[in-house]
Amino acid sequence: MTDVPRPPSGSQAVRRALDLLHCFHDNGPDLSAADLARRLELSGSTAHRLARTLLAAGFLEQDFRTARYRLGPAVTELGRLSYHQRGLHLAAPELADLAERTGATADLALRSGPYAVIVAGGSVTPKVGLRRPLHSTALGKVLLAWPRPGDGDLGTLPPLHAFTDRTIVERASLERELAHVRRTGHALNDGESAHGVRTLAVPVLDHASHARFALAVRTTPELLPDTRIPWFLERARSCARALEVLLLPPGERGA
Repeated sequence: MTDVPRPPSGSQAVRRALDLLHCFHDNGPDLSAADLARRLELSGSTAHRLARTLLAAGFLEQDFRTARYRLGPAVTELGRLSYHQRGLHLAAPELADLAERTGATADLALRSGPYAVIVAGGSVTPKVGLRRPLHSTALGKVLLAWPRPGDGDLGTLPPLHAFTDRTIVERASLERELAHVRRTGHALNDGESAHGVRTLAVPVLDHASHARFALAVRTTPELLPDTRIPWFLERARSCARALEVLLLPPGERGA
């Protein structure tokens, strides 16, 4: 008698379903069941079954011409609810004002595992992915320098991938960089994620000195030379203080 594969346990099935949804993080094209199976290292039948379950629940939708999947309306609904519950709609005017005053792109991010996830600001567009690696971005360095409880230390990060010849790829070097970030109160990304980009970031701290968010202004090295860092920093910190009031409950705000 041929053994029939047992269905995954409840917790394993949930984990697989969440992993499947994470396959769409790179903001790429729609994915087929075969694409999902390959990314998740699952059998085609298991990936297909998970996709159909998420489709029925509204977390995926399917282009019936191609049979490919994309994120569904339930994800959009939850994202909008989270956006408002966190008060992020209140941050948009402050970020727009900072961008106008500095001539830079202003972004607000929080940490999700090994990534900084941009949740508001000028980089939030349908064509641009919202996740940035922690080690190669100013936003990420801020979130690493003032971690929240449970965020994990540098040892929990995946291998540090080099995006340019300036990317920090050694953990000891990154630890020294984070110590410098804590001393100065801000982080710089000087061509570490892409050439021709310079970014300055500051934390939005709570009363326990944990970075609930990271705030960044992104522009070019020509518009953000070393001599203008104090000018940009003053305006970024002013915006961060305003966001602290808007986004954190009174009892959780910094001193």
